[in-house]
Amino acid sequence: MALTIHTDHLVVGSGIAGLMLAHKLGQSHKVVIIAKESLSENNSSYAQGGIASVLSPEDSFNKHIEDTLEAGAGLCHRDIVKTVVEAGPKVIRELISLGVDFTKREGGGKTQPYHLTLEGGHSERRIIHADDLTGAEVVRALIAQIRTNPNITIYENTFAIDLLTTDKVSPIFSQNYCLGAYAFHRDSSEIFEIRSVATHLCAGGHGKVYLYTSNPDVATGDGLAMGWRAGCRVANLEFMQFHPTCLYSQKEKTFLISEAVRGEGAVLKTADGKLFMQNYHPLQSLAPRDIVARAIDSEIKKSGVPYVYLDARSIGIDKIKDRFPNIYRVCLEQGIDMTKAMIPVVPAAHFSCGGLVTDSVGHTSVTNLFAIGEVACTGLHGANRLASNSLLEALVFAGRVADHIEANGILEAPQVPSIPWRSTGSIEPDELVVLTHTWDEIRRMMWNYVGIVRSDKRLQRAYAKIVAIRQELETFYWENQIDTSLLEVRNLADVAFLTIRCALKRKESRGIHFNIDYPHPIDNPAPIDTVIW
Repeated sequence: MALTIHTDHLVVGSGIAGLMLAHKLGQSHKVVIIAKESLSENNSSYAQGGIASVLSPEDSFNKHIEDTLEAGAGLCHRDIVKTVVEAGPKVIRELISLGVDFTKREGGGKTQPYHLTLEGGHSERRIIHADDLTGAEVVRALIAQIRTNPNITIYENTFAIDLLTTDKVSPIFSQNYCLGAYAFHRDSSEIFEIRSVATHLCAGGHGKVYLYTSNPDVATGDGLAMGWRAGCRVANLEFMQFHPTCLYSQKEKTFLISEAVRGEGAVLKTADGKLFMQNYHPLQSLAPRDIVARAIDSEIKKSGVPYVYLDARSIGIDKIKDRFPNIYRVCLEQGIDMTKAMIPVVPAAHFSCGGLVTDSVGHTSVTNLFAIGEVACTGLHGANRLASNSLLEALVFAGRVADHIEANGILEAPQVPSIPWRSTGSIEPDELVVLTHTWDEIRRMMWNYVGIVRSDKRLQRAYAKIVAIRQELETFYWENQIDTSLLEVRNLADVAFLTIRCALKRKESRGIHFNIDYPHPIDNPAPIDTVIW
């Protein structure tokens, strides 16, 4: 390892949380931001629906707060919910000032110029969006700001391997400091050390731990796995949200059909064309996501057909083409004209409500290490995320972390000399097949045993399997040279292990987590529960 980079702030991950944080910190600090692939390839870029915020005179902060608490099934932290919801309008104004082109309302005036849509669990229209490509539009605008800031250095195609902490290299025992990270450049295969005053984990998505997911291939839980290995507390990983409506297709299994389609009038129907959501919830097709996902799962098991239908025909041709141009285009590419035919859909892993436990300004349990976005467990989402609160959370907490640092600075860490990376061995081409098989084994195991409906027996089987897989991977990891596939599978195995442990600890059904052996919730759960190390 020939290179050591020094910076004030290291931002790991280039989703909306990392980009907004880098933009804010970069106004007065030196920032290094690393992206596993290109700066624009991240979970945020695939977010379709929008950002939940109180922007209508018919809406109120209290309504948004209560909707969030209702969806969170008793595990939300009310103070965090209030803080995030009330910061929403300011965040939206800031995005507009940075050049985000939100969809305008037809005939809209100065008081309410933007189109707001409705999604499941919301009592009012409060989802501001950029057609059906909101995440990509926000990412575009933030990248434009970052690329012109001389204080920000960007490393693309760069994979963070592990965090560098005092516990690992020079233990203090009373306090564990994060000093930066080791990084692997995918093009040159060079491993280098990044030393930072503060480190920020913003690489949160881990949907690829499941066989079917709306997440892109980069969502392998890298930030979560690194944070846990560094000593961060972890909680609520049993609450993986399954988006109810992903396109079912032999050609395209991961494309998400936004909840906003149901907000505009689409309804769910069985494989033989009958309405069914009235049997599960008064809000029917606009019920909270956990209820809709379980209902679809139940109907699929009843019928034996591996999908149900989303019928959007009542929305109308012109409105579909105008409001959902990208969804319309992708469905057409799959041979489905959603203006004339129903869309086959299936639930898929979408968003984790758990992660590295943080306080109200993003601190983890490791000093000078912050977590923002999906990698963090802030207390906002509880046992089930309210639709479109995720981008809001990422943006609000990016601002809170930056403001806290400006006001309070960073604790001075002990001086630790550079620790060269020791790498031995090599990965033979035929050995990469082992990684592919392991990746597939983990994802199928999680889908079959730790999916929408669980049982103690399934979870115990999954735990035995993941313990054996991790033991094999640990040997493989230390005997072979670093490779992207190896790093991703290692992280996926750690995320699966943590998710199963969390699920085993929760002896109830709540929100997204449904265990047939404990079908009812317990009384008075803690706001952030099932904390593990």
